Amino acid sequence: MRQIYNTDVLVVGGGPAGIGAAIGASMQGAKTLLVEYHSFLGGIASFCVGMPINQVRPSGQPRSKVHELLIQKLLNYGKVAVHIGEHQLSCNVEYLKVAIIDALDEVGCKYLLHTPAVDAVVENNRVAGIIISTKQGLAEIHAKVVIDCTGDADIAFFAGAETMKEEDALSPMTLCFNVTNVDMKKAKEFIRSGGMKGVVEKGKEKYPLLPNGWGLADFPSSNSFYINHSGTKTMGILDASDPEQLTKAETLSRRQVIQIVSAMREFGGEALKDIEIIATGPQIGVRETRRIKGEYVLTEEDAKTGSKFHDVIAWRSGFLDIGFVRFEKMKIHDVPYRAILPEKVDGLLTAGRCISATHVAASAGKSMGNCIATGHAAGIAGAMSVVKKCMPRELSIKELQDGLTKDGVDLTRGGIDQEIKS
Repeated sequence: MRQIYNTDVLVVGGGPAGIGAAIGASMQGAKTLLVEYHSFLGGIASFCVGMPINQVRPSGQPRSKVHELLIQKLLNYGKVAVHIGEHQLSCNVEYLKVAIIDALDEVGCKYLLHTPAVDAVVENNRVAGIIISTKQGLAEIHAKVVIDCTGDADIAFFAGAETMKEEDALSPMTLCFNVTNVDMKKAKEFIRSGGMKGVVEKGKEKYPLLPNGWGLADFPSSNSFYINHSGTKTMGILDASDPEQLTKAETLSRRQVIQIVSAMREFGGEALKDIEIIATGPQIGVRETRRIKGEYVLTEEDAKTGSKFHDVIAWRSGFLDIGFVRFEKMKIHDVPYRAILPEKVDGLLTAGRCISATHVAASAGKSMGNCIATGHAAGIAGAMSVVKKCMPRELSIKELQDGLTKDGVDLTRGGIDQEIKS
């Protein structure tokens, strides 16, 4: 007989969106459980071993109580843990993983790690929970509201909700990594002089998996640097929701990292001749797979014109950024409540990169600070639905907006032009 867990609000996926949802629901007093299949929380913020957590404080201003709680937990560990930039956090991910736990513990949120969700429990067209895989076998978690923060819309897909995926245009994936044993002053001069282009040109024949370019980014450590790059862009379209294609992306990307560093050692001159790998992400970074079909589908036009909606529950700032494919300015634009609700299935909310959006619009909102924001909104909506004993789609938008305002969210930002650095 399967073990049964019970909770009011169940958040599936412990990345930025899931953290926002779990903290948001818990701060409302809801009995909340967060499940994550990795051994740690943070999602892409932790996977990418130094990628800046963008749009957490746009224009240097606090964005919400949820964002600020996470920042404060990081600041408690000092400068070795985090550097706050114009809008982003640069974190040592080992401190980040603990700071997230600190934040969840403070608000009383329960969590389970090493807990993959393998199916949805659906009753009368309502998502009533999930099935998880554990070392003790399959188990069930029953909940009054489920929030899908898996990034890949896994729970929505398992539940039979309609999803969208442009299979011929999926954004590339990237395995990020850290390097050391490099004189950064010499390296910056080398990069400024176009030296990295020479590394690629000279190295392509011997190292065919080389991307078309990359740089060395400062990391909150005195002796190591972080590298993001175009990853699988030249390997063809690969779908991370397909196990065979995801395996191919992972294995090719691990070879790719070796080749990148080998090419730098061989063709990078005095600046890079002794460079060494010290860490890669625990898994490849995925930018795009499935997204739900919601009551409203966000579009490229929404991002470019700064659309505003009567049912706004969050906003997205930053750039329209289809990873290493297209990079353009956009306006701050609203996320309507309808975009985090599946069109037909009840009992389910979504947050993060799997909300209802087109391929291009999805790329306009994937900065982690934006994912925390949609998670925050979904968490409050889930908690309020439990108190009101209603389905999330029946919730009063005004009451939800009032709850977000009390948590420090300014819902009037849509339509604003941004002057920010990339």
